Amino acid sequence: MRRLPLTARALLAAWLAIAVASLACAQIPAATLTQANAALQAGEADKALALLTPLPTLGPGAAEAQNLLCRVRYTLRQWDAAAKECELAVRLDPESSNYHMWLGRALGEKADSATFVTAFSLGKRARTEFEEAARLDPRNAEALSDLGDFYKAAPGIVGGGTDKAETIAAQLDRIDPARAHQLRGEIAEAYKDYGTAEREFKQVIAVSPHPAGQWTVLASFYRRRQRWPEMETAVQNAANAAARDKHAGVALYDGAGVLIKAGRDPALAAKMLEDYLAGSSKTEEAPAFIAHIRLGHLEQQLGDDASAQREFAAASALAREYNPAQDSKA
Repeated sequence: MRRLPLTARALLAAWLAIAVASLACAQIPAATLTQANAALQAGEADKALALLTPLPTLGPGAAEAQNLLCRVRYTLRQWDAAAKECELAVRLDPESSNYHMWLGRALGEKADSATFVTAFSLGKRARTEFEEAARLDPRNAEALSDLGDFYKAAPGIVGGGTDKAETIAAQLDRIDPARAHQLRGEIAEAYKDYGTAEREFKQVIAVSPHPAGQWTVLASFYRRRQRWPEMETAVQNAANAAARDKHAGVALYDGAGVLIKAGRDPALAAKMLEDYLAGSSKTEEAPAFIAHIRLGHLEQQLGDDASAQREFAAASALAREYNPAQDSKA
C-alpha cells in the first residue's frame, strides 16, 4: 500500500483531531434532553440510557446530559456510576446547585455501602457537596432538606450535628414550611421525643400543598413505633389524598412501601402500586421498574403467580441493568 507523505499524514491527523473535537463539542438538542428526562420520570431506564449514553461529554447541554445520566444510574442503585456522572456534571457546570445536590446524594449512597474508612471520606465529600448546593442557591428547598438530613444523621466527626440541622430547619421555615416541620420531627424522633415528633409530622400534613405524600411520612413514623392501626389509617389517608391530587402519585408508591416493610395488608399495597403504575404522575423518586418488582412480589404473596411473572417481565423490559436484590423492600 502506498503511504501518504509525512506532511499529508500530519495534515490528515490534524483534520481528524479537529473533527473529533468538533463532534465532542456539538450542541446537544434540547429535545433529546427532554425525551431523556421524560423516560427517566416514567421509569424507562433503558430508553433514557440509550438516549444519553451516545451524547458528547463536552459542549452546550453536556452538563445536563451528565446530570441526567447520574440520576438514571441513581434509580438503578448504581452508586459508583452515578457519582462519576454527577462529578462530570459538576466539573462542566460548577455553579449549578442541583448538580452539587445530586453529587452529594450519590456520594452519600456510596458511603452507606462502603467500609468505615471509605465511608468517612465519602461522607465528608457528600457534606461538602450539599453545603455547596445550599450556598449556590439558598432557596433550593431540596438541597437544604438534604443538608439538614445529613447534619441530623451524620456523626460530628464528618461534620454532622443536630444544632446544624436545627439551623437548616429555621432556613426552611421561610422557604418550605412542610420540609421544616419534617426535619424537626426527624430530629425529635432521633432524640426519642416521640410526642414532639408526631406533632411535627402531623403539622407537615397541615401545611403541605400536597398532603398525600406527607401522610406517608406520618405512616412511616407509626410503623417505626409499631402503632399498626394508626399506620394503616395514615396509609389509607395517603391513598385517598392521592386519588384527589394528580401530582401525588409518589404517595401511592411510598404508602405501599410502608405496608410492605410492615408486612401488613398486601392487597392494599398491591392496589396502590397498580394505581401508581396506571397513573400519569410517575417520577424518578418512585421508579416504575421497582414498582413492578414490588407488585410482583405482592402478587406472589396473594397467590397469583402468573400476574407476578408479568410484573417481573415488565420491570426487566424497562431496566435490564437493575438488580432486584438491591431493593430492600422488593
